[in-house]
Amino acid sequence: MSSFVRIAPEVEEALAGGAPVVALESTIISHGFPYPSNLECALEAESVAREEGAVPATIAIVDGEIRVGLARDDIERLSTDKAVLKASTRDIGTVVALGRTGATTVAATMTIAGRAGVRVFATGGIGGVHRGGETTLDVSADLEELARTRVAVVCAGAKSVLDIGRTLEYLETRGVPVLGYQTDEFPAFYTRTSGFRVDARVESPEDLARVLRVRDEIDLPGGEVIANPIDPHDEIPPAEVEAAVSRALEEAALRGVSGKAVTPFLLAQIHEITGGRSEQANKALVMSNVQLAARIARAYQKR
Repeated sequence: MSSFVRIAPEVEEALAGGAPVVALESTIISHGFPYPSNLECALEAESVAREEGAVPATIAIVDGEIRVGLARDDIERLSTDKAVLKASTRDIGTVVALGRTGATTVAATMTIAGRAGVRVFATGGIGGVHRGGETTLDVSADLEELARTRVAVVCAGAKSVLDIGRTLEYLETRGVPVLGYQTDEFPAFYTRTSGFRVDARVESPEDLARVLRVRDEIDLPGGEVIANPIDPHDEIPPAEVEAAVSRALEEAALRGVSGKAVTPFLLAQIHEITGGRSEQANKALVMSNVQLAARIARAYQKR
């Protein structure tokens, strides 16, 4: 990929010098929040990483060039340009070859981060098995990427619109460890609880970094899910979330929404149903995840 990739000087210097780097996705900019919240969230996420002593590497494809680390102008463009594609792993080659601009999903960000040598990645929530996925086979590419790419993904669990039980079963089958940061229960994005347990509870960023190092040394394939529950003050009650998700799913079915348009549509519907509270919760959990990811990256490099 080297001839198609441009690594920002700040990121390149950090990687060469063994300094902590945190990868950040760009789909959250183009398809996660409305403007100007998306721009504010992207810039704040980078600021939080720096405050914690890590270099942020926001990843996207801009005019056919894979970029690891974005300039302010790139981020502003992604936040306003309606023509920006949603690019998963399968789309990388096509978007690059055709000179298009694409915001990278969790899967695509992992692919690029792993090849660039970035070990830790912060996002909002991972994709997974969609409700009804046992018949539709609608399963996010995030899960397959977690099984093959050695990047730890710090998240607030899986998005609430998904079938979390089946998502965790899929991860178990593919050998992906699900680690709970100071929690025994897998979080469900807007809420701290899902009714499902994590594989192991880990109490500190240092211990999480130790797990990553051991997995590296044993040469185990794939990455790790590090589940970091939303702060109690930012949480939306589970019953309220479930009611909003049910209404959003009904609306998606009525409108015939499918494929990669489903998750952005559902999140937008939930935003409307909750009167904007879901957006506030989403932003809060992203910042919490970036903070934890930076601390893990810092501890990982120290070792």
